[in-house]
Amino acid sequence: MTDRDKPQRHTLAEKLEYLFHTIREPGRREHSNEEVAAAITRDQGVTISASYIWYLRTGQRDNPTLKHLTALATFFGVPAAYFLDDQVREEVEAEIALVTALKDTGVRDVAMRASGLSGKSLDTIAEVINRVRELEGLPPQEDS
Repeated sequence: MTDRDKPQRHTLAEKLEYLFHTIREPGRREHSNEEVAAAITRDQGVTISASYIWYLRTGQRDNPTLKHLTALATFFGVPAAYFLDDQVREEVEAEIALVTALKDTGVRDVAMRASGLSGKSLDTIAEVINRVRELEGLPPQEDS
C-alpha cells in the first residue's frame, strides 16, 4: 500500500469540526456546542458540557471517554468508529458527501435521468461531466 492509498489521518478536532459543519437540518445554521451538549444529555442520558465539546473541537482535549465519543457519534448519526478508524471516517465522509450532493436538485435530476443506463453510457456521461468541470475550472471527480 502506497502513502497515496493510505487513509489520511485527521485529528479528533478535525473530525468533530467536519461533523459540526456538515451535519445539520436543511436551511439551519450549524449546531452550537450548547445545543449538542443539551441534546446528548437529554436524549442519551450522557452528561457532557458545552465547554468540554469546545475543548474537543479546538484540540485542547483529545482523549475523551468512549462514552462521550459514542454520544457524539450518535448525535451526528455516524458510527463511533468514525472517530477511531480513518478508513471508517473516509467511508462516512463519502456517504455524507453523496447525501449532500443528492440534496442538490440539479444533481438529483441528473442521477435520476441516468438510472438504468448501461455501464458504457454511464462512463460516457462521467467523461462529459468531467470535461464540463474542467471548462469551469473545477477538478475532475475520480471514480468511486
